[in-house]
Amino acid sequence: MTENVLTTAFEMLTPLHRPIMVIALRGLFDTAEVATDAVDALTADRVAPIVASIDADPFYDFTQERPQVEFDDSDIRQILWPVNEFRIARFPGGAHDMVLLAGVEPHLRYKTFADAIITVARSLGCEIVVTLGAAPEAIPHTRPAHVVGSSTNDGLVRALGLSRPQYQGVTGLVGVLQERLDTADIPAVSLRVGVPHYLGNAKHPQSSAALLAHLEHVLGVPTGHAALAEDAMRWRSLHDEAVAEDDQAAPYVMMLEHDYDRRMEAAMPSGDDLAAELEKFLRDQRGDDTLGEGGIHPSDG
Repeated sequence: MTENVLTTAFEMLTPLHRPIMVIALRGLFDTAEVATDAVDALTADRVAPIVASIDADPFYDFTQERPQVEFDDSDIRQILWPVNEFRIARFPGGAHDMVLLAGVEPHLRYKTFADAIITVARSLGCEIVVTLGAAPEAIPHTRPAHVVGSSTNDGLVRALGLSRPQYQGVTGLVGVLQERLDTADIPAVSLRVGVPHYLGNAKHPQSSAALLAHLEHVLGVPTGHAALAEDAMRWRSLHDEAVAEDDQAAPYVMMLEHDYDRRMEAAMPSGDDLAAELEKFLRDQRGDDTLGEGGIHPSDG
């Protein structure tokens, strides 16, 4: 059934080097589009060709996710539909290439949409799937954004110091995808970053950079998170001004700062340990004792 909704261009593609798929979907679990902005940053200033796409028509209620009408450079009117395109990013000499999806969470047919993602992951030989998300939390914008990770895979939980999902309740596409990845026996990790809830839907590139920094630690490839520093500083100034102008917001942020400082603790191990443990886990999954080309040995740091 997925072949009817999935368009691919794999035939002429040079094999990827031990690829990892990274996914973020705009919707319920992407506050202020922090996660999709992070994936978009991975393709900035980089050749990242499209290798597959999911047809929008079966998956959306277009009264909620309305298409856009625009004129192109030739003044020809065109309709822009929700886009779910898989791009590849190669990292010569790095531990892994990446398959990237920054898309839009569907409204309908979650199973079919998730199976389309799994088809791409299998076809391109992805060793692991990482989903990124962002959620509002009672944290101050003046402190580093906090990233937490979880997995249902016991090996990844042990290797990366992750937690097992404890949430029960309504879920989105990512929750469905994680369950179907388990069934498909594809290792998966979910990374979620907190976004100060009082900022509403204001951009928060500091949180996007935090997600990318954790990805860099785990994947052993440069994510370019430092390039978001200038944008993060600009938005930090705007947030500071908004808080300073609100008599109630300023003391509330101070309270959040004190609480944050008291309970500050590392959500995940150090970057060097993460990269080494992930490589060990993936070697064990492949059932070999030798390092693949470009692999990271635990003693390499």
